[in-house]
Amino acid sequence: MQASAIILQVKPEQTRSILSIIILLCFLLMALQVHAYDVSMKPLSDKLKVQSSEHRWIKLGAGYRGTGVWTENPNGNLNGGHYSNDNARIYLNGQFNEYFKFEVNTECFFCNNTNSGDNPRMSYNILDAIAKFEYNRYFNLWGGRMLAPTERGELNGPFYHATHDGFKTPFFSQDFSTKFGDGGAGRYGRDDGFTFWGSLEPKIIPGTLGYAMGIYRGLESSKIAGPNPGGTVLTAARVTYNFLNPEKNPGYYTSGTYYGKAGDILALAFGMTYQKNGAGSFAHRSDFLGFVGDALFEKVLPNNWGVFTANGEYKQFYANYSVAAFNDKDCFCMFDGKSWTVSGLYLIPHKIGIGQFQPYGRFTSVQPNHSSNREEIEAGVNYIIDGFNARISAYYQHGDLLMKGLNYAPGVTGQTADVFKISFQLQI
Repeated sequence: MQASAIILQVKPEQTRSILSIIILLCFLLMALQVHAYDVSMKPLSDKLKVQSSEHRWIKLGAGYRGTGVWTENPNGNLNGGHYSNDNARIYLNGQFNEYFKFEVNTECFFCNNTNSGDNPRMSYNILDAIAKFEYNRYFNLWGGRMLAPTERGELNGPFYHATHDGFKTPFFSQDFSTKFGDGGAGRYGRDDGFTFWGSLEPKIIPGTLGYAMGIYRGLESSKIAGPNPGGTVLTAARVTYNFLNPEKNPGYYTSGTYYGKAGDILALAFGMTYQKNGAGSFAHRSDFLGFVGDALFEKVLPNNWGVFTANGEYKQFYANYSVAAFNDKDCFCMFDGKSWTVSGLYLIPHKIGIGQFQPYGRFTSVQPNHSSNREEIEAGVNYIIDGFNARISAYYQHGDLLMKGLNYAPGVTGQTADVFKISFQLQI
């Protein structure tokens, strides 16, 4: 169904919902009109910093992301829509001296996927808790609860993707899970463990080589349920080569774009993770091995013609447990197969109002070995007010990725649907 046909079929009550979002957008733009923002990406949280010396300080920040969603129903009409609180975080980080630092972030867990009778309805809890020893550019060590180094998408986090709805391909263990221990393997891409990271310049090929690797808890099972009763750990590693300008991010974190402020970027990366008995059920288990290759290309066009950005990712997961495991209640049914996604964005150089428009397109294909394939196309526009600190996105998605979801069992079906979203992102 074409997007234009959907719009014509919107009912009066749905129109009121859309008008409410538009009015909210207008008020937000008016409120921000008092500032002369550019696409600077400079963190506003610098203003919330207490510093006693050059190497002794503490800083507080916060971030929020939300989305209005309208989805096509079986009758071919858009539903009345709903609003999703995607993320609500508080950031706290600092350092004690030149080498010892810390980071603590919180998140509103399960803000949108709990049942009405659940108590509590949501859980505001620790997302990251990291003790950091940062010695030099070549060798550093983080310990605690943190992102496992695998793909750029995970290391961007939700706030530093080039698009709002960034997570489209199948998850690694720590993001597929919803809890730590007792049948879980982490949450929101985080796991407990140690990460070694650093960078160097090999000088064989111009550019910078970055690495990050570590050991983590991974999937934990009991003696009678789950595929990992022996308690094996998970290992993960990622290497990135920047052929042009280096990417400047905290630690081994990444971004999906730099809005041209980092110059020309060409980064190619390879990541992997492995856990023995990391997938399946107690009765039908297998090892889990996941590979990912991703690339970021960003070109600042001459003569102030704007910025072009392209992101690409390919994943190959091996989780060769029997399909009978899908019928077991203790199945940690990791994806088995391949997937890929690619996106292209163009940042228009001239401001319109208080920001810059950035139209984009994206395609995603997920191909499980024992389930039906699923695809999605996405087209939209970002309104960049202050880099990742203030952004509004409006976009359209078409495909069966949403309806089939993360269920990779044989025989899964799901209709193709059209989805329209308006998203907000703010950070201080």
